[in-house]
Amino acid sequence: MTKSRKPTLIVFGLLGGLLLLDLLLPIANLLIHADWSSWIASLREPGAGKALRTSALTSAMAVVIMTVLGVPLGYLLARGRLRFRRFWIGLVFLPMVVPGLAGGILLLLTFGPNGTIGSPLDAWNIALTNNLVGIVLAQLFVSAPFVVVSAYAGFSGVDPKLEMAAATLGDSRWDVFRRISLPLAWPGIAAGITLAWIRALGEFGATLIVAYNPHTLPVYMWVKFESNGLPGALPVALLLVLLAAAAVAVSMFLSRLTGFANAVGAPEDTPQKLI
Repeated sequence: MTKSRKPTLIVFGLLGGLLLLDLLLPIANLLIHADWSSWIASLREPGAGKALRTSALTSAMAVVIMTVLGVPLGYLLARGRLRFRRFWIGLVFLPMVVPGLAGGILLLLTFGPNGTIGSPLDAWNIALTNNLVGIVLAQLFVSAPFVVVSAYAGFSGVDPKLEMAAATLGDSRWDVFRRISLPLAWPGIAAGITLAWIRALGEFGATLIVAYNPHTLPVYMWVKFESNGLPGALPVALLLVLLAAAAVAVSMFLSRLTGFANAVGAPEDTPQKLI
């Protein structure tokens, strides 16, 4: 390493270290002050268990829906001959930057009892808010873009020559997708699905507006904070942090699989295995 590069790396390390400290200090402080025995007892309360089951059920439903719908959309954006491709990709990104509370207002305007879609259904006694459906709608709005973007990136990273080779041998577009494109892109897509799941599990703002009841874990944490302050909210916060850490670990593992597949998946043997 040259002498001119070393000071630059030191400065960058100091600047990055300050940001890393800001990111990790609150989490480390939570773990340092954890009262494990009382917090575990708090999480055993019926309300906490019900909130956990609600979050687990709705986030699982949301993940299934966003995978079934989002992976094809990501493939279409990556491989379809679309006009204004960047415009459509930008629309996918848009819900990711809309504040959660604003997203909840938009969802309520659309699916609420007086909304564009909710009003006609309300006449048939079909409610899309303040129930599990409303929670899933909120989770889809904030989380589905993660699946679409990861699918788009995954399919874009697949070597088109492999797909062309299979098509030359007579495979249909569906066969090429099923046997080549999806298996090669899947580790990256799975990592995106994992992040989308934890984003859905931790969704608060939109859920608070669209479906306050039944409580999800984030809404339950807010209720405990309003009633008992920090001591009441900290156990739920710890649970959400642990779930997020597990999801990040899984996502990083799947990302490593993606890198490994790209490194060793030589064109010489991949077509023979997949075609």
